[in-house]
Amino acid sequence: MRYLTIALTKGRLAFKTMELLEQIGISCEEMKDKNTRKLIFTNEELGIRFFLAKANDVPTYVEYGAADIGISGKDVILEEGRKLYEVIDLGTGRCKMCVCGPESARERLKHHELIRVATKYPNIAKDYFYNKKHQTVEIIKLNGSIELAPLVGLSEVIVDIVETGSTLRENGLTVLEEICDLSARVIVNQVSMKRENERINKMIRDLKQLLARQADTV
Repeated sequence: MRYLTIALTKGRLAFKTMELLEQIGISCEEMKDKNTRKLIFTNEELGIRFFLAKANDVPTYVEYGAADIGISGKDVILEEGRKLYEVIDLGTGRCKMCVCGPESARERLKHHELIRVATKYPNIAKDYFYNKKHQTVEIIKLNGSIELAPLVGLSEVIVDIVETGSTLRENGLTVLEEICDLSARVIVNQVSMKRENERINKMIRDLKQLLARQADTV
């Protein structure tokens, strides 16, 4: 039996995912060692192996078949635009992708003015402004604190993830438009879906039943 390979996003999402998987009988003792420097973890009994990757890389591993299954944030899936199947919304890490800025920028958005948009997510921003709003904007890619851009005059607005909105408020910014809801998703390689159909479908089914049960108890 070949290994079923699962790519997990490093950090909090990996732990959350493993907690869910354990509840459907998929565990990996090796991963519980906080001091390990290993990159690949195996459960021989189940024929499953796991590896941890940077968030942006998970969809790439899945598209190219280095991982059969991946757990990734919807923001990364949209930004990377890889060819893969998105099969389950795990509901963890819920937040929104929004257009934010000072209140004064609201009118400029409404009137479809040519403005500058700073963001870590140029593809999502492009799709939203060009394809959904049909507004021409200049998109500036940044990697650090996006909130800084409108404060120093680099851009009129930003496109960023908003969880509580407290960082925005502290900097005199507000949500002007909502683009989409975000959360952790299960993604599957297109070839693996056919080749490992039975094993993958069982995992999907078990996860969906678990999430439904959890939703009922809330």
